[in-house]
Amino acid sequence: MDTLRTTKLARLIQKELGELFRLETQKMKGVLISVTDVDLSPDLSNARAYLSVFPTEKQEEVMQLVTDNGSTIRYNLGNRMASQLRHIPELTFELDRTEEYARRIDKLLDENKPVDPDEDKE
Repeated sequence: MDTLRTTKLARLIQKELGELFRLETQKMKGVLISVTDVDLSPDLSNARAYLSVFPTEKQEEVMQLVTDNGSTIRYNLGNRMASQLRHIPELTFELDRTEEYARRIDKLLDENKPVDPDEDKE
């Protein structure tokens, strides 16, 4: 399978899922779901979507809702992408933890800042 085609389809799925989540989160006040990345298998049968949920306090609740409604999301995605794909891939949703990871690294770096010896001489 052509990796360029796979990459383009993954980006298209990301865009369409993002639009679906945007429309759904308008009904849920105070919640924002972003699709940060989509990994598509080479045979186009499986797609793993990474989601970022704001506020972080609602992450587990929102991820449970998304997982429970995965078949409906796939159906809606199929309706939106019918002209681009014959078969809609099976969807798997995962929480994107890169922001948490970056915050943790920043915190660790702040805790372990080296002391400047010239700072005390003033």
